Amino acid sequence: MTRDVIVLTPTPPDRATLLAGLFAGGPDLRVDTAAESAVTQLCAPDGRPLVAIEASALVRVPAEVRRLLGVDAEGPVWWTEARASTAVPEAYALARSFAGRLATVLGGTVWPGGAVTTDVVPLRTDITAVPVPDTGIPAVDVLTPRALVVMQDRPVVPLSTWLADALRHAADGDRALQLVTPPASRLTLPLRTALRGLPHRWVVRDERQGLYDGLSGVRLRWSGGIFGPDLDERGAAILVEPFREPVAGAVRQLVLQARTRHHPDAELLLGGALEAVFRRLTGAAPQGWGTAEPAGNPWSRRQLTELARARAPRPTLLTVVGAGALATVRVLRTREGVEEDVTVVVGDTSTAEERSGAGDGSGAGAGSDAEGPDAVGPDAVEGVARELHARHGLVSLLASYRSGRADLTVPARFEAPPVPVRLLVPEDSARGGAGIPASVRLGAGTGAARLYRLGDGSDAVAAWRALERLTGEGGAGGGAGTGPGPGRSRG
Repeated sequence: MTRDVIVLTPTPPDRATLLAGLFAGGPDLRVDTAAESAVTQLCAPDGRPLVAIEASALVRVPAEVRRLLGVDAEGPVWWTEARASTAVPEAYALARSFAGRLATVLGGTVWPGGAVTTDVVPLRTDITAVPVPDTGIPAVDVLTPRALVVMQDRPVVPLSTWLADALRHAADGDRALQLVTPPASRLTLPLRTALRGLPHRWVVRDERQGLYDGLSGVRLRWSGGIFGPDLDERGAAILVEPFREPVAGAVRQLVLQARTRHHPDAELLLGGALEAVFRRLTGAAPQGWGTAEPAGNPWSRRQLTELARARAPRPTLLTVVGAGALATVRVLRTREGVEEDVTVVVGDTSTAEERSGAGDGSGAGAGSDAEGPDAVGPDAVEGVARELHARHGLVSLLASYRSGRADLTVPARFEAPPVPVRLLVPEDSARGGAGIPASVRLGAGTGAARLYRLGDGSDAVAAWRALERLTGEGGAGGGAGTGPGPGRSRG
């Protein structure tokens, strides 16, 4: 297990300041580098890593600091993150002293809060008795032929550059990434999305309940170098009790999954569909974007396009943030063109009474922003679909409602499957006949599409039956050509 310390400073740490911080353990400790010099390690005299320090990153979106750390930033800050091993008691004090020295010299703040110290931390533990994690990957605590295990102890666990690097190593080595946290930790949407497919797992370590999957509640055990289900005598999975507890303060969330396709030419500018969705549903363009969290780059379609073009033909995975909304984007070059797979989640803190004047969700008159208080209602979704189809090469779309936290983080608690409300498919894939829900045709000719109205989110059973009739797929969480659905059921 590791404990993280983050220092936020108005200017980047220069070499002299970093050296002053690294002397937090006195002159006997060693300094090493890893990950092609992107990570600096403070090591014991025999070379055992105690603290790993990532290269500082400029976060120019202050709201990201509030979202991930719960503290305010008045403007752009430099984010320097240190991971302290819990195998050596002095390591966390070393990390805090390192951060305190940077904050003292540069005028910054340290997270988590508490007294800032710059004291030298002597190493008194007999480290010869401490196992050395021989992983070769700074973020990974345990490496086996089947899994990369990362242990994190923080309230909100994001898809940091540490974890993004671990995911790449897992994919390259055909291994599972398995994240271990305390039961109170929550995941961000990008990290939850990254861990959604088996054998990747979110493993919750509860002192009373043992180990269980944070996305399904299934009890787990360590066997054969990987975490897997701990089955009962009949071979059935066991659901732990804490997972059944409801999410406190849950609100309605709109989950919109869309795929757009563009002709690959020199004038192509990506991100237009995503920006249109944000403007329609939140009233403003996205605030920031990045390849990991914090998504600290100010929103720029040009820079996003340049990055995707430089990485092609490899896919580009991005996180996009805005006021009350989060999105993940996958840009991929295919034989048909350049495709953007987008998942946007918008939190809706309005009450049912406040939304009651927003219409019946029938879609009548849809085609512009939804009027009235229900800014993310079915009519608003139809407005999004019409705009994306007319201007941004929309191929498919699935919109659903689900219940979750207002801050869009994911706790280790049961969340009911989403309820689909709108489905868009190409006209040549449309279905008709008895039992098929009402629909409207968008566009004409070979580019026409069919938008189906599956309900207003109030009848989950009817909505899923309608979707099954249209797609031939049963069960919550199915997509419609838009990638895996947002359901949380897994083994």
